[in-house]
Amino acid sequence: MKRALISVSDKRGIVEFAKKLQDMNIEIISTGGTAKVLKENEIRVIGISEITNFPECLDGRVKTLHPAVHGGLLARRDDENHMNQLKDLNITPIDLVVINLYPFKETISKEDVTLEEAIENIDIGGPTMLRSAAKNHKDVVVVCNPDDYENVIHEMKQGEISYDTKYRLALKVFEHTAHYDALISEYLRKEINGDLPNTLTLTYEKVQDLRYGENPHQKAVFYKEVGRKEGSLIEATKLHGKELSFNNINDTNGALELLKEYEEPTVVAVKHTNACGVGSGYDIYDAYIKAYECDSVSIFGGIIAANRKIDKKTAEEINKIFIEIVIAPDFDEDALEILQSKKNIRIVKLPNISVKQSKGSLDMKKVNGGILIQEIDHDLIEDIKVVTERIPTEKEMKDLLFGLKVVKHIKSNGIVLVKDQKTIGIGPGQVNRIWAVENSIKQSNEEVKGSVLASDAFFPFSDCVEEAAKAGVTAIIQPGGSIRDEESIKMANEYGIAMVFTSMRHFKH
Repeated sequence: MKRALISVSDKRGIVEFAKKLQDMNIEIISTGGTAKVLKENEIRVIGISEITNFPECLDGRVKTLHPAVHGGLLARRDDENHMNQLKDLNITPIDLVVINLYPFKETISKEDVTLEEAIENIDIGGPTMLRSAAKNHKDVVVVCNPDDYENVIHEMKQGEISYDTKYRLALKVFEHTAHYDALISEYLRKEINGDLPNTLTLTYEKVQDLRYGENPHQKAVFYKEVGRKEGSLIEATKLHGKELSFNNINDTNGALELLKEYEEPTVVAVKHTNACGVGSGYDIYDAYIKAYECDSVSIFGGIIAANRKIDKKTAEEINKIFIEIVIAPDFDEDALEILQSKKNIRIVKLPNISVKQSKGSLDMKKVNGGILIQEIDHDLIEDIKVVTERIPTEKEMKDLLFGLKVVKHIKSNGIVLVKDQKTIGIGPGQVNRIWAVENSIKQSNEEVKGSVLASDAFFPFSDCVEEAAKAGVTAIIQPGGSIRDEESIKMANEYGIAMVFTSMRHFKH
């Protein structure tokens, strides 16, 4: 190895790395700000213009896009014709490339960044050199991450860098440039609220390796979207307990998305992504008691999400049973002390817990051989229409809307029974809607009489209305839209039930 090209935006560790290269008598080529930093630290540097015999121009937009650079990167050392051409063209091979790119991600993460600023931070020369070197990784070592400097120096001191290391460094480059380009295209599409493209490239950054996936035999990793995501688990801080598992993260996310539907003090209890209890009250203690009372059995080992600070009184109630996770915007000091007395509980703080996903957010589901993408289900109701002779009371209407928010977030077919701003029976994930009705009634810990019912989709038959009426349900909210709607309306009228149509279905699979 005789010659290295260094041009970095992230200058962590670059001076120390370059000094070690210089100590090995490796010639260093550099550009702009990197060259300035190296020279200030008494490192001998050849300017890029000395290699290209052409000045940097257009405010630095063009400096490395030159055959003297890319010929030195792409020439195959075992190809006699390539090497003869380099000699004829007076091009010297470049054996080591150390480059990281303009800070596009950091730029677009700033508040009030302009489109012009973002575009000026799109790197052109850097990715081109990285890709050239990575393509020719058999002969050229390419480094795009400062974390790899130490290992590269270590192997150089051993005699030479192994092919396995060269290959892995090249792989990192193509992952890095793909990530970089995906960030740019995603940003530009959002600027014009563009539709989903014909070809889709998604990019995420690794947060952590997980112990396993849904089951111990499945490998799993937690990745995050790029940029600040207020109100998401990515922004949360774990105050106590071991790391969250795959199932913990998935279930907690489900709890958070349901919790965001409510502005009043509310607690959501979740088990296996389905709510097992939801309550709103005059304070967070009242809300927790309501959520707990819905299903005091299923909440055991579940997840508690609250949209107000957890106080001592609420913490004492939570600690009476085993809970996997408690997530809230904050915790009183004495409440935290109480909860931390249990070793196996995870306590998570998320200050912006009520912030909803933006309208442009997407919901993705992997299928064999492809991926399904849709807009997230932001809305609740398209149009309120009372379709029965009886109109719901103000109290019933309030409970109907409460139940609709819950049923929107449970698996279909889903039915929720509500009384006094708390769920009293939840019937999620049934293949038959009448079973969901029956299960919600059966599961209720309270008398169903006087409760209201919310359904995520229309009733295909009037049997659901009849079953609810016999149990004492007084009002129903559903989207409507069945060819047998009139049968359900007629049944509701026979039993004196108020029925409201919303014209908006909420399937969740």
